[in-house]
Order: sequence, then structure tokens, then C-alpha cells
Amino acid sequence: MDISSLLASRQTAASTATAGTKAPSSLGQQDFMTLMLAQLQNQNPLDPMENTEFLAQLAQFNTVSGIEKMNSTLSSLSDQMNTFRVATATNLLGHQVLVPGNIARPDAGGTIEGVADLPEAASSVTVTFSDARTGQLLNSRVYGAQSAGLMGFDWSAIPQDLVTARTPVRIDVSMTTPEGTKDVGASVFAKVLSARASSDGSDLTLNIEDFGAMDSAEVNAYR
Repeated sequence: MDISSLLASRQTAASTATAGTKAPSSLGQQDFMTLMLAQLQNQNPLDPMENTEFLAQLAQFNTVSGIEKMNSTLSSLSDQMNTFRVATATNLLGHQVLVPGNIARPDAGGTIEGVADLPEAASSVTVTFSDARTGQLLNSRVYGAQSAGLMGFDWSAIPQDLVTARTPVRIDVSMTTPEGTKDVGASVFAKVLSARASSDGSDLTLNIEDFGAMDSAEVNAYR
């Protein structure tokens, strides 16, 4: 039996091994060289092995060995990535992430921050802050002319009672253009309550205050 046949039989034996039966041990580099030497010593002197045959068998062994090493490396890399994802999920706990929405709560410094996405230039932009539970108007900010694109907004020095109670605040953004007043979508910073890394390699699932479960791909930034 030549080396090619031995390699083929090795694959067949591994695939047909039944439960409770130990599969044949793998063919290592030393085993290969021993078999190759035996094949050279016992070859027909009238019909010796061609150099191309020897190189072909060596290449076949290297291919099988390389695939096994690659599979082992990929498995190790997958384990490392899962560990990294769990560490990332842990680091996000307690931080704030920027998510699409209009409900925010004051941070420890008594500030609410967010971003409005203006579809076109505006002569002015108005941001109102209301109690999300009662609808009571708490504050209003008017910004001057703005170009199209992202515009940051904030409400600082929020009354201490709202900060202490971490009152949920509804944010509404409107822009004034020559055609009239238009409502604008917003993104706000919200607190990460928990995070879960799945085992199938998909994105992290974050449990975000006031927004519930959200795929990490929907998060635009964090702090």
C-alpha cells in the first residue's frame, strides 16, 4: 500500500469509527517518513518510484496536515473571539450608548445629550424636553441655522430632583425650513443594564434602559 492509500484509509477509518470505539491514531510526520522509507527500500528495482510520485505523496501529506492545523487554528481563534466578546459585553455594563429614540434620563452630571439627523438645511431647530410620564414641558432649546446632517443637542444643569429621581424625559426635535416646520428623528444616550454574547458569533444583545433588548449593531457610539 502506498502513502496515498494510507492517507485515504485514515480518512475512511475516522469517518466509520463507531461510538465507544477508539479511532486509529493520526498519522504524524515521523510515521509518514517511516512509511516512505519502507516504501523506498521495498520498491521494485526494475520499476523504481519516480521523483514526481515521491513529491506528489509528500504534497498530499502536507495538504492533509495543513488542513488539520488550519482547522485547529480556526477553532482556537473562535474560542478567543468568544472570550473577547464576553469581555466586551462586561465592559459595556453601566455605560451609556447612543441609540435611535427620544427617551433619555439625566446622567450623574445632570445632563442629557443626543443627536438630531437633519435631512436638509434649516433656518432653526427646536428641541423640547418633557416629562415622559406626565407630558409636562420641562425645557426648550432653540438652535440657529443648521446645515443638513447630524446636529448635537444637550440639556445641562437639569434640576436636582429630576437627576435624583432619574426622571425619563421625552425629547422632540423640529426644524424650520422655507416649506414649514418638520419633525426630526433623534438618537439619545441611554444606559446599558446588561449585555449578552451569543455562542453563534452574532452581534451582542444589549438590554438598554427604556429601550429593552437591542442588537449592538444598532448602537452608534458609547461612552
